Amino acid sequence: MSRSYLLSPDTGPLAVEDELFEWIVDIRRHIHRCPELSFKENKTAAFIQEKLTEIGLKSRGGICKTGVISTLGDTAADGRPCVALRADMDALPITENTGLPYSSKKRGIMHACGHDGHVAMLLGAAALLHAQPFLSGRIVLIFQPAEEHGNGALRLIGEGVLDDVGAVFGGHIDTHYRTGQITVDHGLICAFSDPFRIKITGKGGHAARPHEAVDAIVAAASLVMASQTLISREVDPNRAEVVTIGSLQAGTAPNVIAGEALLRGTIRSTDEHTRLKTIEGLRRIVSSIATMHGVTTEIVFEEGLPAVINSRRAAEIARAAAWRVTSVENVISQGYPSLGGEDFAFYQQRTEGCLVRFGGGLGNGAGPSHSGTFDFDEQCLRYGAAWLAAVALEWLRLAEPVTEFPGLK
Repeated sequence: MSRSYLLSPDTGPLAVEDELFEWIVDIRRHIHRCPELSFKENKTAAFIQEKLTEIGLKSRGGICKTGVISTLGDTAADGRPCVALRADMDALPITENTGLPYSSKKRGIMHACGHDGHVAMLLGAAALLHAQPFLSGRIVLIFQPAEEHGNGALRLIGEGVLDDVGAVFGGHIDTHYRTGQITVDHGLICAFSDPFRIKITGKGGHAARPHEAVDAIVAAASLVMASQTLISREVDPNRAEVVTIGSLQAGTAPNVIAGEALLRGTIRSTDEHTRLKTIEGLRRIVSSIATMHGVTTEIVFEEGLPAVINSRRAAEIARAAAWRVTSVENVISQGYPSLGGEDFAFYQQRTEGCLVRFGGGLGNGAGPSHSGTFDFDEQCLRYGAAWLAAVALEWLRLAEPVTEFPGLK
């Protein structure tokens, strides 16, 4: 990995050569075969450190259990710009059904959201950046655990990974867009995410004598239906929002009336006012269900996610970097904000930043993200690695040293 893949930090075109691309693809496939769940990415982290050493970079592991950090450039505390690049590295509890020759070796665990690609991209960018003869500042590479479950970003921030960082950039593979396309937007691009659980307690009994019981399943069914009226009748239709009950567990036998039910769900919002109104509305409905059905209810909102909000300055630099690695017509807007959640938002609460999307659609019937048939076009790894390197160089070239977070502009 000693070759100079990136010849200069000027504003000319930037591309990943075939030799480096093959190295990046091999990394992606290795990680895909060996997926690990949130905060259990021990072998993934060790592999990342091995590859950083291969490039010629030092790294520090074991941050928040499995996080890995590496630094390039001038580490002197002299006020020079410092920028961070982030890749998430955890997999999902999903059984893979792609039939790929490098399919997951672990039944029930799969990289079904592209995080294997994100790690490969950032390692590719590390190789490109390490080849630079001069960096006018410092670049922090963040390999983050637990994006899917556990809010790893928030925990890494607590360990000081953003100290002195003026901006943070990252990207996500998205098969809704063609390979070569990169979406760049300022403002809100990913929703607030508020997961919750609801416990309903009634009284169990025999199916033939319902009058002697208090049916938790009937109460749960009423709650599921009533919760949908929050969106259809209480939310401004111009403000995208959704309430989903994704899990309902109750009952043990067909002839037994269930005495308990546990529901789990999520609220996704793109507006703070409607978010708070919906949370309060769900609390009201849960309380009303208790009265209506004679059960007791409890609702708990679990650790959620703020919205991903790209600052204007970071988005402009991200766009300039995207122009360097793909055609101008392929640098596009994602359109409406996604209702997906992303813990990248926690970084943006500490410093400005921008999250983009890398088009990687296959068009061959591959399933969507978070499905057992998810896959993406590996050619997108070229664009992702090049963009991550380019955006770091653009930030160091253009950004003035900042002493405080300027916020969304």
